[in-house]
Amino acid sequence: MRSQASGDARDRGLPPLHGEPVSRVPIVQVRTLCQSETDGYDRRRPSISFSAGAPISDSELCIPDILSVHDAWMRLALEEARRAFDEAEVPVGAIIVHEQRVIAAAHNQRETLNDPTAHAEMLAITQAAEALGAWRLLDCTLYVTLEPCPMCAGAIVQARVPTVVYGTTDPKAGACHTLYQITEDPRLNHRSSVLGGVLADECRAILQEFFAERRAMGKK
Repeated sequence: MRSQASGDARDRGLPPLHGEPVSRVPIVQVRTLCQSETDGYDRRRPSISFSAGAPISDSELCIPDILSVHDAWMRLALEEARRAFDEAEVPVGAIIVHEQRVIAAAHNQRETLNDPTAHAEMLAITQAAEALGAWRLLDCTLYVTLEPCPMCAGAIVQARVPTVVYGTTDPKAGACHTLYQITEDPRLNHRSSVLGGVLADECRAILQEFFAERRAMGKK
């Protein structure tokens, strides 16, 4: 099952699953639209375009507003969450952005890999470290559809991720704001800037749909 899933990931042009090399995968970049291009478009659903290769230059990057940028990246994380949904995994997706490029994209794989640590954030952090050739994920932003749990928040601190953006809060395990503030704890040797609530309704809806279907089938 793992080899098939890995092949599917490569076919989609995404970084491979946990434990496989990332170097063969083209890095994806996202370009937000300039103001002259945005007349009449819905800012809640910013247009994005994809290409592989070198990062876009500052002159090419025209940002209508910072929330539109966060929305655009979060939509890529939501695509990963939908892949998890299709694989009967809890639908949480994550991407890591470095210099306007996606260097890691992952979703929950706990059931597929029989690995309790295979949360979207953990897999994405491993991919990003391999892509950069360094365990310190400096100048990176982690986007994830659900507020990180204590395990993932700890990994974020260990990886020195400077910025975290999440979708919906996790009332049972949220470790950035809800139950704990691990990523901003002044007692630790690294702290991340954390922004929550980006596309929260959409991130919450896919989780609600997933668990509603499981309850209907009598599954926990």
